[in-house]
Amino acid sequence: WRKELARHLDSASFASLASFVAKERLVNTVYPPVADTWSALNLTPLDQVRVVIIGQDPYHGPGQAHGLCFSVLPGQAIPPSLKNVYRELNEDSQIKFLMPRHGHLIRWAKQGVLMLNACMSVRRGEANSHQKKGWENLTDEIVRAVDRQSKKSGQRVVFLLWGKPATAKAQALIGSNSSVNRHVVICTSHPSPLGARKTNQPFLGSKCFSRCNQALTEMGCGAIDWNVDD
Repeated sequence: WRKELARHLDSASFASLASFVAKERLVNTVYPPVADTWSALNLTPLDQVRVVIIGQDPYHGPGQAHGLCFSVLPGQAIPPSLKNVYRELNEDSQIKFLMPRHGHLIRWAKQGVLMLNACMSVRRGEANSHQKKGWENLTDEIVRAVDRQSKKSGQRVVFLLWGKPATAKAQALIGSNSSVNRHVVICTSHPSPLGARKTNQPFLGSKCFSRCNQALTEMGCGAIDWNVDD
C-alpha cells in the first residue's frame, strides 16, 4: 500500500489532513484510536484484495470503531446496520451463515475483503465531523490503487456498494473507463434500518453476498466465508 500511495502521502493534501487529525486528537476524543486508523490496509494487503466494501465514516461511540467499516470491537452491541447485514446473510439460502453474538468482522478483512471508510476518523459523538478534511482524497487514491493492482495482476475485484455515497464514490473512480468491465459491481441500498428496503435495489433480499461469491468462484479465486466466528 505504501508504495502505491507514496505520491499522495507526500502531498500537501495529506499533510494538511495529518495536521488536522493530530490537532483534533490533542483537544478531542477521536475514533478509531491511532493504532487502529489503518486497520483496513494493514489487515488486507493490496495484492490480496478480492472484495471492496465502502462505508462512510467510523462509528462515533466509545469503544466501537477499530478501522474496519461496519465492524465493531468485541463486547460492543451490534449496530443496527450490521444487524441487517447479518439478517441478509442469514436469509440467503446460498450462504451457510451462523448468526454471531458480536460485530467484529476481522475474519472478512483477513480473507481479502477491503473494508474501507471513505472518511477514516471521527470526533466522539459527532458523525461526519472529519468529512471534507482530506480523507476522501486519500480513500479515492486507495480505490485507484486497487484498480491499478487489478489491471496489473489480471485479477478482477468485486465491489459491494451499499447506498448512494459508496456507489457514487466507487463508480466515479472505476466506472468512467474500461475498469468497470473488469470489475464486478453489485449495488444496493444502504443496510441501515432507514435504507435497507428502499430504492429499486433494496439491500434486504439482494443476495449480494452469494452474488459476490458466485463472481469470485467464476474468477477462480475462491468464495469468502462470511461467518465471523472462527
